[in-house]
Amino acid sequence: MIVCSCNVLSDRQIRNAVSDTQQTVRTAGQVYRCLGCSAQCGRCARTIRKLIDDVNAAGCGGCPRECPVQAHHHAPNHAHSHSHGHAAVVAAE
Repeated sequence: MIVCSCNVLSDRQIRNAVSDTQQTVRTAGQVYRCLGCSAQCGRCARTIRKLIDDVNAAGCGGCPRECPVQAHHHAPNHAHSHSHGHAAVVAAE
């Protein structure tokens, strides 16, 4: 399925860019850079973000048990929807 009409990017290309990279891809801009293009109209950004979240969440299955992303993803009452690729924020005391 074509996700970005401006750059003619498919969902498969986006999923591959997210899963094939050595670094964690967290933004649509990073996906564009991986695929050698840039945002044009921006209408696809929300869909790209959803694909990023889907790929990163699916990747949690192979995480070691001590992985904080894995622990959070599988925690009881984890019913909210958000990115699991976020960095932990520690408040300064």
